Amino acid sequence: MDFFKRHFFVALSAVLGLIIIAYVGARGNLQLVFGVVVPYMAALIFVEGLVYRVIQWARSPVPFRIPTTGGQGRTLPWIKRDLGDKLDNPSDTPHLIGRMALEVFAFRSLFRNLRTELVKDPDNPEGARLIHWSYKWLWLGAIAFHYAFLVVILRHLRFFTEPTMGLVLMLDKVDGFLQFFTPAVYLSGVVLVAAVGYLLFRRITNPAVRYISLAADYFPLLLILSIGITGILLRYFFKTDIVAVKELAIGLATLHPKLPANLSSLFFVHLFLVCALFAYFPFSKLMHAPGVFMSPTRNMVCNNRWVMHVNPWNYPVKFHSYAEYEDKFRDAMIEAGIPVEKEQ
Repeated sequence: MDFFKRHFFVALSAVLGLIIIAYVGARGNLQLVFGVVVPYMAALIFVEGLVYRVIQWARSPVPFRIPTTGGQGRTLPWIKRDLGDKLDNPSDTPHLIGRMALEVFAFRSLFRNLRTELVKDPDNPEGARLIHWSYKWLWLGAIAFHYAFLVVILRHLRFFTEPTMGLVLMLDKVDGFLQFFTPAVYLSGVVLVAAVGYLLFRRITNPAVRYISLAADYFPLLLILSIGITGILLRYFFKTDIVAVKELAIGLATLHPKLPANLSSLFFVHLFLVCALFAYFPFSKLMHAPGVFMSPTRNMVCNNRWVMHVNPWNYPVKFHSYAEYEDKFRDAMIEAGIPVEKEQ
C-alpha cells in the first residue's frame, strides 16, 4: 500500500501542481504565456517527439517474422480455415489489414481478454482452484474512453475553422442531442470522464494492477480526468465566451495569435492541461496509439512455414562438414566410444 500511495500521490501532486501554476499565472499577468507561448511550445514538442519516436521505431531492425497470433495457421491445402483463423493468423496482406483494422477500431485482442482468479473449491473447502473467465469491462471502458476522446477532439475543431466543417457540425448535433440541460449536454464529455474514472478506479482497487502501477500510469489518467472535468465546468457551470475562445484558437492555428481580454482563469487552466498532455504524449505510454501500426508483432503476416526469411545482417560464417568435424575429433570420439564413419 505504501508503494501505491507513493506513486499515486506523486502523479496527483504533479497534476494539482499544473492546475495551480496555470491558475496563478492566469490570475497574474501571464495570460500571454499560457494562451500563446505554451500552446506553441506544446505543439512543437508534440510534433518533434512524435516524429522522433516513429523514426526510431522504423529504424529498429526486424529481420524475422515475429507476429503474435492466435487461431489455426496456414498449413496444408486440405486443412480448411475459417475467417476468424485468417484474421487471427493472417497469411496474406488483405487479412493482415483486416486484423489491424479490428485491432485499431475494435480493440479485438482486448475484447478477448480473460480474467484469472483463485476461487474457493466447493469440493475442497480448504483449497482453491484457478479459473479463467471472460472479462469485458476493461474492453468496454477502454473503447468508451478512446472513442469519446476522439469525438471530443473532432468536436473541438469547430474552434479552429471558419466556417466550421459540415462533418464537425453534424457530429456536434449528434453528440449534443440531449436537451434536458442548457446548454445541450455532450455525451462524449460525460462518457470520457466516466470511462477515465472507471479505468483509474480499476487501477486503484485491483490488487494485481495496483501492484504493477507506477506514477507514469496514474499521471495520464489523472491529467485526462482533469481536462474532462475542467471542460465540463467551462461549458455547463461557468460562463465562457465562446467567441473569444474561437478567436484565440483561430489566431493560434493561422500563426497570427491574438489574446482576447475576457477569458477566465479556468479556461487557461483547461488549456494548460491540454498543452501538458500534448507535450507529455510522445514520451509516455500513450504512444501506443501510433505504436500499434509500427509493432512487428501486429503488422507482419505469419508466413514462416513456407517463406524463408534470412537475416540481412548475418555476417559470413565458415561451416564445417561432418567429415571435417570427424577428422578433427576422430581420436577423441573413438576413445569415448562414439561411432565414426572412418576408423582412420
